[in-house]
Amino acid sequence: MDIRQLKAFVAIAESGTFTAGAGRVHVTQAAISMQIRQLENETGAQLFVRAPRKVILTEAGEKLLERAYVILREHDAALEEMAALTGAHRGRLRIGTASSGVSGSPLPQILRELKQQHAGVEASVASGTSEQLVQQILSGDLDVAFVSLPVEARGVQTELLSEDSLVAIASPRHKLAKQKVVSAYALAGEKLILGERGGNTRRLIDQFFAQAGVTPRVKMELARLAAIKRMVEEDMGVGIVPLQSVTEEVANGNLVRWWIEGAQINWQLGIARLVGGYESPIHLTFLQLCREHFRQPASSPPTRNKPKPKKKSASA
Repeated sequence: MDIRQLKAFVAIAESGTFTAGAGRVHVTQAAISMQIRQLENETGAQLFVRAPRKVILTEAGEKLLERAYVILREHDAALEEMAALTGAHRGRLRIGTASSGVSGSPLPQILRELKQQHAGVEASVASGTSEQLVQQILSGDLDVAFVSLPVEARGVQTELLSEDSLVAIASPRHKLAKQKVVSAYALAGEKLILGERGGNTRRLIDQFFAQAGVTPRVKMELARLAAIKRMVEEDMGVGIVPLQSVTEEVANGNLVRWWIEGAQINWQLGIARLVGGYESPIHLTFLQLCREHFRQPASSPPTRNKPKPKKKSASA
């Protein structure tokens, strides 16, 4: 059993097919099939059931996948530790972001400054919901991720970067465009265009309506903030988004902003990473640059998301 076989196995398990798995590890389908046959021969167990359009993990495959994640994570950590000890400035940094605003700015500036300090860094960026990105951190596919807080996942630590308020947005052509404030009841009656479920922003919005005792009419659920804003600009409905994300559009007159009456909906952006994971000099520089760009003090202690201890008896 070697690292290449385990990487091939994980790629197939996550992508669902031998073809997609081969693409992820940059080998031919014949080569990845041979690696899996060798792995099955060595373990003495069938790892996949071949279905018409996908492969399914067997019970043995599920057990091996759990171990493979740990082995590959430790393998990467060992390589990074050796690079740090030899003073190398090369290394990879896999970043996830649940915020399109971060991808536009300041992430490009942060990566440019990171490259200036570590010329050999290989940085990659992936997008997804906060929930998806946290799972990728736990599985070892990402090193850090910009996510909405809070994160309630064991084994992941988060650090607050910025905070914002959620506001309602509408087209200037909306019949209530001249209003400054809108109630929960009025919002619930609008055709709402919201982010997809699974993100913390959507969770905050759903929680707000539930506490107000009203059921909203959600007409569109979109993954990208940019898509939500464009739909609202075309007067297809009303959105609820972080205030800072629409400053330019409101100033240009493309959107109008309403404060939400009686609402205290605060949106928090944080950076998440694995608890106890090895952090190379590249990782540490990236974290410091994030703090500087978001104007957070470097001494801000990270919050570890661990299960709360069970309450003891009153006499304890």
